[in-house]
Amino acid sequence: MLLSPQETRRLYEHAAENNYAILAVNADSPAAITDCLVAAKELGAPIIIETSLWQLEGHSWGSGDAVLGMELYLDYLLGKGRAEEFEDIPIVFHTDHIKGEYTLDILMYALDLEVSSVSLDSSELSAEENIDHMLQLCFHAQELELPATLEMEAGVDDGVTGLEDTRNLFGAVESQMPGYLALWAPGVGTKHGLGEVNGFSVEAIQHHRELATELAGRPIGIALHGSSGLSNGQLQAAVHAGVAKVNWSSESLLIRSQAAREYYTENAAKLGKSHPDFKATAMDNGLQSYISSKYIARVKERIDTLGGKGRASEFNNMI
Repeated sequence: MLLSPQETRRLYEHAAENNYAILAVNADSPAAITDCLVAAKELGAPIIIETSLWQLEGHSWGSGDAVLGMELYLDYLLGKGRAEEFEDIPIVFHTDHIKGEYTLDILMYALDLEVSSVSLDSSELSAEENIDHMLQLCFHAQELELPATLEMEAGVDDGVTGLEDTRNLFGAVESQMPGYLALWAPGVGTKHGLGEVNGFSVEAIQHHRELATELAGRPIGIALHGSSGLSNGQLQAAVHAGVAKVNWSSESLLIRSQAAREYYTENAAKLGKSHPDFKATAMDNGLQSYISSKYIARVKERIDTLGGKGRASEFNNMI
C-alpha cells in the first residue's frame, strides 16, 4: 500500500521510536521498483522508493518533463501498492535530489499530488535559501490545507554538520511552521558515491537526533545520505544512534549495472539474429529477470541490516 503523508509521518516516528531504519532506494526504472517491493514483501518490511530529478526527467519516466515524470512514477507506485501482492507492505514515495530553478515548482506539485514525503537538494543553496525553500513548501501546504511530511538536509557531503546548524536550519523552519518536518539530514561524515567516507561519526548522528527531537518536541529520525560506502557494522551503529531512513543509490546502481553486463556477456552468442533464442534473449524480460536474480538478495540483506525485517506488520497494526 502506498502511504499518505500522514501515514508516512507515523512510519518515520515508528522507526525512530523502535530503533530501526527504513531502506530508501533511489530506483531508476520500473523494474528496479518492482525488485525493491519484492524484497520488502519477502522480509515483511516497509520500503521507501525515492526518485531524483534525473529519474523524473529520464527516458523511463518524463523524457525531459519532470512534472510528467512525477505523475507517471506516482501512478506506477499506486498501481503496485494496490496489487494484492503488496497491499500489506508500507510503501513510501519520496522525492530526493531535486534542485535547480524549477525546484519549488516540482516539489509544490509533489505536495499537490500528496506524495508520501518530500525533500529538496540543498547542496547549491545558501542557509538562507534552504530555510526559505522549506518554508515556502510549508506555506504552500498550509494555504491549500494539504498534508505534508518533509525531510530537511544540510551539507550532507561536507563532513560533519555542526549542532548550531541544526538550531539555525531545522530549528528555524520548525519554529515558524511547526509540525511539517519529520526527518533531519545533517552531514555525518558520509559522502554520495562509491568513494571513501568522509570521517563518519556515529556520535554526530546521536547528537543531531537528540537536538532535533528536542527542538520539535516529537521523535525526529536522522536521514542518512551517502550510505553506499558504509559497512554493515557502521550502518547498524548509525541505526542505534538514531538513523530512521537510509538512502541507497550508488551501490544499488552498481549491482544492477554489473548484473546487466554479466547478462549480455553470458548471452552474447544468443544475440545473433539467426540464433533460435534471439527474441527471448533480446527482450527486456530476459535482462530484467536476470538482474532481479542478483539484486533482490542484496536489497534484502540491506533491509535486514537496518532492522526492517518484520516491521510491516508492526506498523500496519497501528494504523
